[in-house]
Amino acid sequence: MDTAQGGKDAQMDISNILSSVNSKEEFMNFLNELRYDNEQRGEEWENKDINAFLEGVCSWVGDMEGYFRNMNMEIPENIDWKFIATLFYVGKIYE
Repeated sequence: MDTAQGGKDAQMDISNILSSVNSKEEFMNFLNELRYDNEQRGEEWENKDINAFLEGVCSWVGDMEGYFRNMNMEIPENIDWKFIATLFYVGKIYE
């Protein structure tokens, strides 16, 4: 079910959706839910504009090993940084 586009009976917890992302479709659903969350509860977001959002992402990447250690999670290996950079870049140019 596309909860961001269809009727929402109850807001799904974004962190629960994030933890279940294992496919292209689930990733797209996560992005839609994240966008919906911003539209509905933008006042709860720490980073309210694109510059602050990108700065937050950059800061987190700089300390991601600490995040994973603190969350008792395995630090990912073989991250495709070029692909991630491409995702952010196409957000600028793709309609």
